[in-house]
Amino acid sequence: MAVLTVRNLSEETHRALRHRAAEHGRSTEAEVRAILEETVRPAERLKIGSELFRIAQEIGGMDDLEIPRDRGKVIGATFE
Repeated sequence: MAVLTVRNLSEETHRALRHRAAEHGRSTEAEVRAILEETVRPAERLKIGSELFRIAQEIGGMDDLEIPRDRGKVIGATFE
């Protein structure tokens, strides 16, 4: 787990963080973690797999899609 140190935080900001943490019933450190998580990893971010599934459902699904599997010998790439 990574560790982050924040220096030169104003007393006013620290006080606001403590107040917000108390409102949510958690420590100031836990509040900062929650704020960072919500900010850099928002729940509404695009998830490509989910979006492709949604698009497929709009066109009637892909359950009947037949993709033949190539059972031939696997040949690695050459870089010559």
